[in-house]
Amino acid sequence: MSQASFATYLIGLREGLEATLVVSILVAFLVKSDRRRVLPMVWLGAGVAVLLSVGFGALLTFTQASVSGRNQELFEAVTSVAAVCFVTWMIFWMRGAARRMGGELRAGLGQALALGPAAVAAFSFLAVVREGLETALLFFTAARGAATATPLVAITLGVLTAIGMGYLLYATAVRINLGTFFRWTGALLVLVAGGILKYGVHDFQEAGVLPGLGTLAFDVTATVDPGSWYATLLTGMVNLTPRATVLEMAAWAAYVVPTMILFLRPAGSRPAAPPADAAATAPAQA
Repeated sequence: MSQASFATYLIGLREGLEATLVVSILVAFLVKSDRRRVLPMVWLGAGVAVLLSVGFGALLTFTQASVSGRNQELFEAVTSVAAVCFVTWMIFWMRGAARRMGGELRAGLGQALALGPAAVAAFSFLAVVREGLETALLFFTAARGAATATPLVAITLGVLTAIGMGYLLYATAVRINLGTFFRWTGALLVLVAGGILKYGVHDFQEAGVLPGLGTLAFDVTATVDPGSWYATLLTGMVNLTPRATVLEMAAWAAYVVPTMILFLRPAGSRPAAPPADAAATAPAQA
């Protein structure tokens, strides 16, 4: 699996499941409270959020195609840094918010119901659009430069996998430890973000903003075929390429090492996470 396909599949899976859980919590709340008539407004808000996210991705692609030379390198570098900031905030936010997400969404939807159907659609839109915009930005930065449609297929499969998991959690007796899922996918996303930052630094170097483009940390392309299966696997799993500058690797290590330590550190005195069954069935509770 190529780096782009692995990264984009993971992005689609992680972000897709978050969005699916949000929608399923809202739907379950309305079903349990016998307010099915408002369900179309939830789907309307979620649908508009998806369309806006697709449009945002198209805008990024169009902007990239509209600039050239140094400006293109700068645009790609800035979007890479923005994507790293978003994914870092998202994995740490989800680490603590997963415990209270269901209650907060139900409380917010209850307030929206008191204001009317339009407020319900707006609440659904706001609850989903964050995930959608993050997905579009992360997909753009992880898949840019791909010569085939493989990354698009990969993120689509990731989203479809997430929808399937969300449906099984909502409608069947299947139980998934969501805390463990978000922990492991979050750790993998730290590696993906480190790779995106590494490419961003390279773009800044090519644009002349940062020095050291010719100062290599290593270059094993003479002995390691970049297209070989093992090089592709290494690149896909840890975002390391057979050739990298000193500054690229310094940025990669400076981000990945402390971020991974902070993300995986013990919970300490924080309240204990709910049991796996409770976490998995949260969307189905009113």
